[in-house]
Amino acid sequence: MENRSFRKLGRAVGVVGLGAWQLGADWGQVSEADAHATLQAAVDAGVTFIDTADVYGDGRSEQIIGSFLKDRPGLTVFTKMGRRLPQEPGNYHLDNFRAWTDRSRANLGVDTLDLVQLHCPPTAVYSSDEVFDALDTLVEEKRIAAYGVSVERVDEALTAIARPGVASVQIILNAFRLKPLERVLPAAAEAGVGIIARVPLASGLLSGRYDESTTFGADDHRNYNRHGEAFDVGETFSGVDFRTGLEAVGRMRPLVPAGVTMAQFALRWIIDQPAVTVVIPGARNPEQARANAAAADVPALSPETREMINTVYDELIRPQVHDKW
Repeated sequence: MENRSFRKLGRAVGVVGLGAWQLGADWGQVSEADAHATLQAAVDAGVTFIDTADVYGDGRSEQIIGSFLKDRPGLTVFTKMGRRLPQEPGNYHLDNFRAWTDRSRANLGVDTLDLVQLHCPPTAVYSSDEVFDALDTLVEEKRIAAYGVSVERVDEALTAIARPGVASVQIILNAFRLKPLERVLPAAAEAGVGIIARVPLASGLLSGRYDESTTFGADDHRNYNRHGEAFDVGETFSGVDFRTGLEAVGRMRPLVPAGVTMAQFALRWIIDQPAVTVVIPGARNPEQARANAAAADVPALSPETREMINTVYDELIRPQVHDKW
C-alpha cells in the first residue's frame, strides 16, 4: 500500500487506515472477537493507521485496540478527547487534558499516545492560546507525542492549521463534501499538516449498498441522528438527506469501473487528492476491512470521471451542505 507522511510526526502511514468508531458504539453491536478479527484483517491488508476516540463506547474502542496492540508493534494510533463532558470552552484546560489522556493511555496500554486530537470542540476553542499551551505541555510531559484537531467546519480547520504545533486536521471529506478542497487542503499542504479524511463513505451512503427500503437499528446513529438529535448532523450521511444521497449514488454508479465496488470508487476519489495523508473508512467485519484497504490498488480516476462527480455534487449535494460546514 502507498505510504504518505505526517511530516510533523516524522512518520508515514498507509494511505488507507481504519476508523474504529464502529468497534466501540453507535453502529450496532460488534463483538470483541469480531472487532479483533476486523483489526487483524485490516493490518494483514496493509493498514498501519488506526483512528479512535475516548468516547467511542466510552473507551471500549480504545480498550479493544489496546489489547490488539500488545503483540503488534509498529502501528500508528491516533485518539481523540473532549466529548466526555459538555461541549463548553471552559472544559478544555490542562487538568482535564491530563486526566483524559491518562485514561486513553491506560485504555491503549501505552506510555505515550502517538497523537491526540481535540474531538470537534466548540469553535471558540480553536482560538484559545491557553488550550494550545496546554497541549504543548502534554507533549513536554510525554503524555502525547503530538496533537491535532478533528473539526466540523472549514473555518475551524484553517484556524487550527495556523497553529505551529498542530500536526494533523481530521475533516469530513468525500464525494458529498467537497468544500475542504477549496482552502483547507492547500493550506494544510503548505503548512505541513497531515489531513485525515473522515466519514469517507458518508455513513455508508457511498457504499452503494442502501436503497429506500434500508433501515437501521435503534442503536445506530444513522437512525437516531438523522436530524442532528445527538450530535452534529454533518456526521450522519455527511448532512445529506438520505433520499438525495441515494439519487446521487445512482447517478455516480455508472462511473464505477468493472471489478471495483462503489465504496472502493468513493475511497479512490479521496486517495486521488494528493494533500490527503490517510483516509479512515470504518469496518464492522474483516470483509469490509479488506475491501476498503483494496481501494489503494484501484487506478486513479480520470479527469473526466472527477468532473462528472463534481457535476452530481453541484446539482444535488451542494445546495444542502456547501454553506453549512
